[in-house]
Amino acid sequence: MTEAATREFYLELFEEYVQIDRGLSGATVAAYTSDLTQFIEFLKGREFDSPRDVEVADLREFVYGLKSRGLTARTIGRKISALRSYFGFLQTLDVIDSDPCELLDGPKVGRALPTVLSQAEIDRLLEVPEADDPLRLRDWAILEFMYATGVRISELVTLQVRDVDFEERLVKVRGKGSKERIIPFGGAALEALIVYLRESRPALARAAGRAKVGTLFIGRRGRPLTRKGAWDIVKRRVLSTGIQTRVTPHTLRHTFATHLLQGGADIAAVQEMLGHADISTTQIYTHLERSYLSEVHRRYHPRA
Repeated sequence: MTEAATREFYLELFEEYVQIDRGLSGATVAAYTSDLTQFIEFLKGREFDSPRDVEVADLREFVYGLKSRGLTARTIGRKISALRSYFGFLQTLDVIDSDPCELLDGPKVGRALPTVLSQAEIDRLLEVPEADDPLRLRDWAILEFMYATGVRISELVTLQVRDVDFEERLVKVRGKGSKERIIPFGGAALEALIVYLRESRPALARAAGRAKVGTLFIGRRGRPLTRKGAWDIVKRRVLSTGIQTRVTPHTLRHTFATHLLQGGADIAAVQEMLGHADISTTQIYTHLERSYLSEVHRRYHPRA
């Protein structure tokens, strides 16, 4: 594919999004890139020069072509998953107004449940750092805040100090499609934020001569933290704790939702906090909760 086509269809930006924001594995990113390259070639063969005018009928024609080639339901399902991620991403960029994938039906294949950390793993991940190192204090605050609110990594790095209401323990988040939502957070996250803002953030800002930067989380040079920077923070912390589970920033979002539901939270409230437009997206966590309960039953019931 030509460089111009890659730019017109936002393919490089999408690759960065699924790798850093979504934390997908290298193999999955490569598969998605291959799937989208195939789809873009399909569109260019029909004289599309951008994804802006794609409709659900075009998507269905593409999928029918895959079926006629005898591809398995699982392979087609993966390609549809790539399309859903792609058009959802384009919507966050305001490249498209509506997602044509919303009306696209896929083959019936099992959906993999997301990885979720146990409470013991979360406790290890969020252990208070012993040293008064500004970067360690910042990293602790970031991890506490991500687990406390379930924000996406792209939402985290755009937060401003003014978005946080410390008295009411609420944060205003701008999510997909520039939609705003309010998320509460608990005492542990509040403590970590206060320590970071009092002892860590001013030192990082002063060292870079950027005391007036309004972004909540900043890097060692005083600039707003990037998505890659936030991803690296999670990766470093997981390695230092020895947690064997593969953890990405999205894992903390999954864990946030699952632990709320396990604790008895209403699914509609969890949907609102996650910023899901459709409650069916949130319902995967109810399946995960049932899976967890089944495992507990098998492990501890005397006649399981």
